[in-house]
Amino acid sequence: MPLSEHEQRLLEQMERQLYAEDPKLASTLRGTGRSLRSRHRLLFGVIGVGAGLALLVAGAASQLWPLGVAGFLVMLGGGWWASTGWQGAARGPTPASPQTPKSSQRSGFMHRIEERWDRRRDGDQ
Repeated sequence: MPLSEHEQRLLEQMERQLYAEDPKLASTLRGTGRSLRSRHRLLFGVIGVGAGLALLVAGAASQLWPLGVAGFLVMLGGGWWASTGWQGAARGPTPASPQTPKSSQRSGFMHRIEERWDRRRDGDQ
């Protein structure tokens, strides 16, 4: 069921306010930039863990302890690489770029949205 014109206008207004109030959240929801980079880090980290595990097993099977140790280190490095990519995607603002949300504006925005929702539910549009 398509949205009415009034609902489309409300949605567009909410999107504009979101972009104005929290551009970082808006870009995260858009799914560009940082998320692709974190997926690549995660992918290469998992590949590193797999390669390290293969080296570790090969070193144990051939009784070459330096190969096993190298495999363990590669596996450890791959796990670290994957975890830093995963944490980077979920991490908030850095200390160098703090974001101070204006709670009064946010509460006003949310209050207006809640009022609109209540009116819509009651059928007053």
